[in-house]
Amino acid sequence: MTVYNILDFGAVADGKTKNTKAIQKAIDTCQKTGGGRVLCEAGCFLTGSLTLKSNVELHLTPGCKIVGSPYLDDYEDLVAPGFIGNNAPEKSIKSLICAVEAENIAITGPGEINGSGLAFYDADSADAFGKLSKPPSPRPKIVMFYKCRHVRFEDISFVDSSCWTFWLMKCREVNVHRVKIRGDRRMRNNDGIDIDSCRNVTVSDSFIETEDDCLVVRAIRNMYDTPAVCENIAVNNCILASQCQGIRIGCPGDGIIRNCAFSNLVITGSGNGIVFNNPVRYLPEGNHGSSDVRNIIFSNVAIDCGRSPIKMDVDAGISLPHLGNISFSDFRIKSGDPIILHGSPETIIRNVCFSNVEIETSGEDAVICKHCRGVKLANVELSNRPDPFPNAK
Repeated sequence: MTVYNILDFGAVADGKTKNTKAIQKAIDTCQKTGGGRVLCEAGCFLTGSLTLKSNVELHLTPGCKIVGSPYLDDYEDLVAPGFIGNNAPEKSIKSLICAVEAENIAITGPGEINGSGLAFYDADSADAFGKLSKPPSPRPKIVMFYKCRHVRFEDISFVDSSCWTFWLMKCREVNVHRVKIRGDRRMRNNDGIDIDSCRNVTVSDSFIETEDDCLVVRAIRNMYDTPAVCENIAVNNCILASQCQGIRIGCPGDGIIRNCAFSNLVITGSGNGIVFNNPVRYLPEGNHGSSDVRNIIFSNVAIDCGRSPIKMDVDAGISLPHLGNISFSDFRIKSGDPIILHGSPETIIRNVCFSNVEIETSGEDAVICKHCRGVKLANVELSNRPDPFPNAK
């Protein structure tokens, strides 16, 4: 493998010099000469937006830190055929590292990529709980990959994204392995990994700690000029810690989400564990419900959360094509609130199976079911405790 050291292209590891041009030149040269590894050695490299290109591996050695610029002007918008940026969640299409229709790309190594997230917030806007107010201007994500194939993230740490850490869009054959994601919990919407309209994705042996959702599987219909389908997603051997949700599956205005398997997970935090949340406020204008979610499997999961460990809910008036064929097996749960399966008159939740589940809650109920059909419980043990949930963090 041919190696291209960013120091040879003029990069300076002083944490002050802006290295955007130097690092991008190393990436461009690597791609033009047939591909290889762009090497980032120990030191602190400040940079604005970078574009990763086909057949290039960005590798960070121990002690290397790539730090995003604290200035929004140093970040570029993602513009690509078929991508409707005006509909982007949080109104942000800027990122530290982007890739468009690239193949055989990777970000690897034991180094750190830091989004400088707090630089985009007003430190004086903290509420009584220390949470900062959302800034009026868009906040950059760390990673935005669109229509990429054969993508690999391995051994790398991603720290303090000001918004979502990963947004993977219409990508194929993606492997996320031994990755660490940490987001300052004073910030807002700093999701871990958002898998949007992708196929054949694995996430394994990783740790994600965020203020907002750790892991999201979606198919955002109004982002693209072609159908949104998210399928064949496997997540295993991960630890997820969030003040909001460990895992979110879908929103009511999404497309098709199917054939996903989650196993060997630990989910902790003061919020919810696993949610299929469909509120009216998340519907795009003119959409009365389009998400089709089916064939989702969860197994071998420990949840220790302050709110609901499993929540499937649909607001009245939303008519989804399908929400069901979902199984939960071998769960050990401690929670503040019950498991909730709450469909609507227009959307019946169908064929949900719980097997080998132990749930201990501090509320009066352990399971609540409304507007459901075909819910099965096999070897499910329910118990309540009178004290408030003591372990949420």
